Amino acid sequence: MCGIAGIFHLDTAKPVDAKRVRRMTDSLAHRGPDGSGVWTAPGIGLGHRRLSIIDLDGGAQPMASADERFVVSFNGEIYNFQEIRKELEAAGQEFATDSDTEVILHGWRKWGAGCVERLHGMFAFAIYDQKERRLWLVRDRLGIKPLYYAKIADGSVLFGSELKALLAHPALRREPDERAIEDYMAFGYVPDHRCIVKGVNKLPAGCYLALEQGKPMPAPLRYWDIDFSQRVKGSQNELEEELLRLLRQAVTSRMVADVPLGAFLSGGVDSSSVVALMAENSRKPVKTCSIGFDVKGLDESDYAKRVAKRFATDHHSRIVSPDDYGLIDKLADHFDEPFADASALPTYRVSELARETVTVALSGDGADEALAGYRRHVFHAHEERIRRFVPAAIRKNILGPLGRLYPKADWAPRPLRAKSTLLSLARSGAEGYTEAVGINPPGLRSAIYSDDFRGKLAGYAAESHMHKLMENAPARSGLDQAQYADMKMWLPGDILAKTDRMSMAVSLEAREPLLDHRLMEFAAQLPGRMRIRGGQGKWLLKKTMERYLPEDILYRQKMGFVTPISDWFRGALAEEARGLSKQATLAQTGWFDPGAIDDIAADHVAGRCEHGRLLWQLLMLDKSLQRIFG
Repeated sequence: MCGIAGIFHLDTAKPVDAKRVRRMTDSLAHRGPDGSGVWTAPGIGLGHRRLSIIDLDGGAQPMASADERFVVSFNGEIYNFQEIRKELEAAGQEFATDSDTEVILHGWRKWGAGCVERLHGMFAFAIYDQKERRLWLVRDRLGIKPLYYAKIADGSVLFGSELKALLAHPALRREPDERAIEDYMAFGYVPDHRCIVKGVNKLPAGCYLALEQGKPMPAPLRYWDIDFSQRVKGSQNELEEELLRLLRQAVTSRMVADVPLGAFLSGGVDSSSVVALMAENSRKPVKTCSIGFDVKGLDESDYAKRVAKRFATDHHSRIVSPDDYGLIDKLADHFDEPFADASALPTYRVSELARETVTVALSGDGADEALAGYRRHVFHAHEERIRRFVPAAIRKNILGPLGRLYPKADWAPRPLRAKSTLLSLARSGAEGYTEAVGINPPGLRSAIYSDDFRGKLAGYAAESHMHKLMENAPARSGLDQAQYADMKMWLPGDILAKTDRMSMAVSLEAREPLLDHRLMEFAAQLPGRMRIRGGQGKWLLKKTMERYLPEDILYRQKMGFVTPISDWFRGALAEEARGLSKQATLAQTGWFDPGAIDDIAADHVAGRCEHGRLLWQLLMLDKSLQRIFG
């Protein structure tokens, strides 16, 4: 895994300052501590930081083709590079290294942009054609690897693996995008269609951007999308066998490395399934890593130990205190944009532990999105059945008023929260699901915004983008629409950003076998009853893995990493909470009503109300603003 950065002069082929490219790549040193390189030519500069994984001696970058027509700077792994290489060699192309990077160079020569459709893996790369004076920026199908870009005033296009690479260029204008703040306050992260710095873009997953000198800045072009509109046929047994075949293929292809390799193991269904299939394919004990908490209600390390024992792994575990708020500044440094998913803290710790023994770790991310594993998917599927049979007028005019009158019961299990269900049913499926995914509803956001900030938003609501995703999804059902939107927003914006930044913070490569695009395409075609049945999400995966894993691993309630942020703001971080409305950077924006923030903080610290997640959001926003605009 690596970090890439560069500068492309879109208007004219004027010289590129190699020192500026190096400053950009130096900001990404944590992504690639094993080497660095800069290549320049008239109008173009490519930079690279290397974490050596494949062909340790021969894979230095930026890498040029033998005739120097093509030059590439590549971040990621191509898991089928050996098969592509054989095809290219059979066509007469000669290779100088054993790296997957060189396969991209030769593949681009033969197939042009069509090469990307042949690549299986996670990747973000820049490839320059000196003959055509054209630069392509490319991102993998699901957005596992990030890529930022921006056009600046002098006509240059900057790009990099993280926002900090662009910020290292002195000509990048630093102006906040108010709509990104609204998106962040709604969802807890800045989605990929937005960036906190106005004018900076994230290349969408499954897209490439083709830049040519002397031509206007184009829009990204999509080369892949997930399609939920088709249905696969077959018996349960046939579908189980096909799912298992795809799982095995995905896991084994990601076990190729010239450095020590292991896996994250939480003891949940997804990571346990990955470890089970790794053990099946490995002659040596699989190295596994997990962390636990010294608070019993938050700790699931015993489940991880049971799975490790079952498959005789070389298991490493560590108990950490949930009071790990000392990492706050480190998190803000690595995410750049505000990021309020507090599970980033334990994700950093398990990455840190893994890096002590391995350089590559397989993760269990992706199964929830592919196979409807979140509880919100189960609730949404149930609500969609009701929507099909109850007319919209009845839902809006009867269930809506009932929901508004019904007492709020956040303390109750979700199925018993009639208020939330009634209010959701009164809305369309897209509106109901988007609110379920969001963490602060529009009314709460509006209540804490200043009059001036509401005016700047001019009626913009963060939910609108997700509504459009669901309404325009290639889908057959409301569940399909919800999963499609999750894959477009939640997955790259939250889950994959978290894993990428926290693993790269310690120079660890995290691989995502459950996000193999062939597996995702199959899962998207499964009938709804194969995804959710009897109130269980990921139903087919669980049935498939019964041959490997015990029932209490497969069917226990999903837990995930839990961080006690509410307790922090009533304890060690109470003063931080009380001072949020007065924090220099946050207060100076004028975006929030200081009195409203003071009331929220006072009520939470005193235990009168629960506002821990909102306070965490505001704190992480302040930290981000300090670094980018302070």
